[in-house]
Amino acid sequence: MSKKIFDRNIPYNQLPLLPPPEEVIDNAVLLKWGLASRALAELNKNILRLPNPDMLVNTISLQEAKSSSEIENIFTTDDELYKAISDNIKEENANPNTKEVLRYREALWAGYAEILEKGKMDIELIIKIFRQIKNTKQNIRPPQSQVTIKRGQSEFRAGETIYTPPRGEGIIEAKMKNLLEFLNNSKDYPLDPLLKMAIAHYQFEAIHPFSDGNGRTGRVLNLLYLVNQGLLTHPVLYLSSYIIKNKDSYYYNLVAVTQRDSWKNWILFMLEAIEQTSKYTNRLIDEIIIQMKATLEYGKAKLKWYNKEINEVLFSQPYIKSEVIGKILNRTSRTTITRYMNELAKLQILSPKQDGKQVFYINNDLIRILGG
Repeated sequence: MSKKIFDRNIPYNQLPLLPPPEEVIDNAVLLKWGLASRALAELNKNILRLPNPDMLVNTISLQEAKSSSEIENIFTTDDELYKAISDNIKEENANPNTKEVLRYREALWAGYAEILEKGKMDIELIIKIFRQIKNTKQNIRPPQSQVTIKRGQSEFRAGETIYTPPRGEGIIEAKMKNLLEFLNNSKDYPLDPLLKMAIAHYQFEAIHPFSDGNGRTGRVLNLLYLVNQGLLTHPVLYLSSYIIKNKDSYYYNLVAVTQRDSWKNWILFMLEAIEQTSKYTNRLIDEIIIQMKATLEYGKAKLKWYNKEINEVLFSQPYIKSEVIGKILNRTSRTTITRYMNELAKLQILSPKQDGKQVFYINNDLIRILGG
């Protein structure tokens, strides 16, 4: 077998179509697949224990959005992010990095709604997610666009080209068509969805169909595909947390597929990510449910007006505004609402935080769980 010749400075137009060689799926991969599948199934079952999955999953998706953006060196503080969410802040009023995170989260939920409606992955969905993340009208990279992937300014040999994705008339479109056929066609490509997701994630990043935002778009697609295949009811798998902790291995294994066709190690890495992330997200859900129950019992014992609906809202996001509680209780008097919030603060169910003229109320128990 001849050694693969790869030149990082030349567009990788010879990127092989999917699927990869059958021998990639050996006993080691199948063993890891079994462990990842079982962990993911446990997570999917655990989601249904939530009293309102959409509401609580909202909190976990915020963490996913933040972590996925951090992989691309886009950082925002929890405080800035939680305030923006609780205040329904307009995007133009948020700082640039917070904007990026909010867009990722909205792209995830918009994609989730569309995948439930369409029932399949298609190029229109992918473009829509990309546009939402980047707040752009751009489309698939045009053939003349000289996009290259370079080392970051903080890395050794900063600015050096490490990869040149495919380019040319119709080339990206053809490779994306093959990728979508591989994902959607279970008859011609009868591979388990978890294995398909791992393989397709590499292929998407190698095709690099957009000028920017490919990493975040690809990570959203991972979750949507698992939902589409019935492996998750909600897009809650907190994969980006694992990737951040293992960022060097993530990029090393991506590059190894390109340079040496090292598919096995890439698939093993992604299956390990799914297994460990499923277990981690399960623990988050368990801890949130336990804390919710304890807070509900405590609140109802101390306050006549405290109820299940209020309790669920307090755990929908770490920061909350007093108006939300007033709306639930159908109270418009500022004095009455303030009294309610003071009672919650006195019991340490929430704690007030002044931010200029505004006051946010913080669920410290939820922040503790999310930061653990």
